[in-house]
Amino acid sequence: MTTDYKTSKGQVFERETFESWNKRKNFYWQSFEPYGATKGLFDYGIAEPLEYEILNIWRDHFIRSEKMISLKTSMLTPYKVLKTSGHVDKFADFMCKDPKNGEILRTDHLIKDVIETRLRGDKEARGQKVDEVDDPKKKKKASKVAKTAVKLDDEVIKEYEHLLATLDDCQQEDFANIVKKHDIRNPTTGNEVEPPVPVNLMFQTEIGASGKEPAFLRPETAQAQFLAFPKLVEISGGRLPFASACIGYSFRNELSPRSGLLRVREFLMAEIEHFVDPEGGKKHPKFDRVRDIKLPLLARDVQQSGGSTPTEMTVGEAVEKKVIDNETLGYFLVRIMQFMQKIGIDMSKLRFRQHMENEMAHYAADCWDCELLNSYGWTECVGCADRSAFDLSVHQKATGTNLQIREALPEAIKSTEWVAQLNKKSAGSRFKKDVAKVQSALDSLSQELREKLSITLKDQGKVEVDVAEVGKVELDNELVKIEQETTTKTTREFIPNVIEPSFGIGRILYSLLEHVWWTREGDAARAVMSFKPSVAPTKVLVVPLQKDTRLTPTVQALEERLDEEAISYELDQSGVSIGKRYSRNDEAGIPFGITVDYESLDDNTFTLRDRDSTKQVRASLDDLVDAIHKMIKGKESWADVQKRLPAVEAKEEDK
Repeated sequence: MTTDYKTSKGQVFERETFESWNKRKNFYWQSFEPYGATKGLFDYGIAEPLEYEILNIWRDHFIRSEKMISLKTSMLTPYKVLKTSGHVDKFADFMCKDPKNGEILRTDHLIKDVIETRLRGDKEARGQKVDEVDDPKKKKKASKVAKTAVKLDDEVIKEYEHLLATLDDCQQEDFANIVKKHDIRNPTTGNEVEPPVPVNLMFQTEIGASGKEPAFLRPETAQAQFLAFPKLVEISGGRLPFASACIGYSFRNELSPRSGLLRVREFLMAEIEHFVDPEGGKKHPKFDRVRDIKLPLLARDVQQSGGSTPTEMTVGEAVEKKVIDNETLGYFLVRIMQFMQKIGIDMSKLRFRQHMENEMAHYAADCWDCELLNSYGWTECVGCADRSAFDLSVHQKATGTNLQIREALPEAIKSTEWVAQLNKKSAGSRFKKDVAKVQSALDSLSQELREKLSITLKDQGKVEVDVAEVGKVELDNELVKIEQETTTKTTREFIPNVIEPSFGIGRILYSLLEHVWWTREGDAARAVMSFKPSVAPTKVLVVPLQKDTRLTPTVQALEERLDEEAISYELDQSGVSIGKRYSRNDEAGIPFGITVDYESLDDNTFTLRDRDSTKQVRASLDDLVDAIHKMIKGKESWADVQKRLPAVEAKEEDK
């Protein structure tokens, strides 16, 4: 972390102080602490109702507003599903092993740590200021191997900086070359490490007691949504575009969990699969509503030239210039930014970074990450990808299930095509339960390949076709016919393309915690969490002025009213001063405080305190409840409330 990262009030962000705050307030902690804790697993305390509020806003912003189909899908996923999707073969990270102590090190993290340490050593040797490594665990680990400040050649520094900037693009061979060329060793022991090898990151298990049906804990919610496509077509009436959405846990057996909530083994995702017609430019019916909204875009060409500063550009201009591939992708980038704004993310710490060509899957048309800046650097929190028709296509081919949309044409058209059709009787007898897979494999062949196979079938009397999960299949004239047919079509059948926004809720939540955290001027011990009222885990602090039984009935009546209004609250009747009670609850992010005093007994009025400004107003309970509701819903700000309700000047010690 560098000193460039600051709080919303312009103070240098100190992670150790922030982590100390979390230990006091118990927002989250490592799971199973009495047993020594388990890396990459976390329990939520106060962060749980915070997450609940974030998800409520997400549901309203996306599912309700965009009329999406809300799903809940299984976390257990059969092996066949993830084999077809490519996860079994490709869902991996690269790791290096220390052969002397058996320690497993994630290769990209290892390289980054070693290179950054060398660059810090160069600065020390030159007498320059060096940013502290403020992670206590890293400090402890680094101290086990002696480090000396070594001045590096300018060319080496440039090479190291370029290496760090392009590390995310590296593949196995690239990593192996870097480890060898730059003598990358285990920083804990100084030992050489073995060459990097891929390790699959999915948690494997079995369904049933027989052990014959392997499965995985899902790495994403997307695959279950794709396989529910026929049901989604029925629910939506088959009219494109439509979308499904799923909130649920996914799992990733991280090699080296780090950075708190940012890289964990069990994480909550909120994923949208938006199905769109690939013809006509993937337009979105609501695009004109957002056309003039500006986005901070870090485009591919800027990154290629070494730049890292995003350019402000309207989404309309970005789509017209093909910076963003299509309207639907652009529309969702705007909606993602608006969601982040709603929950209180600092907009100066948000950018959209376009994937480089070598980062994208071969089938992807375009992909952008919504990155949030926190003390660990720019962090991917939402991926928004145009997945084309890949997933539906591979699952249709593997299962023989029709995952297409049928659409009536405005007028009938004549079409001449090569058709490959199995003889149902002969093929059914030969292939039995696999007959649908064989026909699906034939249906997926291009017109050019069908024509070539027809010639081979005519000349040799047989052809070979690759069938998913079956292998190579030999077909003769008795089993298949491949002929040109002219038909009159009144319908069009096609596999939709998919635009997928995928949200990492834990990463968003952690970034939000950093973005809203600050300390009172002149008192670094007084931390404040400036949650928006809509996301604050608790909305109101009820504070009796003193421990006095005469106040009890009024306090109880106030509690009953807040319960009736479904406004969450905490009651603080401790004996410390009212100022100290407010201060410690400011640390929990409670936006409003209602004080019950002796004046409340006489005229049933109360003071309402604002957390951030510490300003207060006084009014009847009806007026205060109305104001709180409006501020929670975003219909009024504290400034609006101050204009219409009488102000109260609080003593300095009571603020």
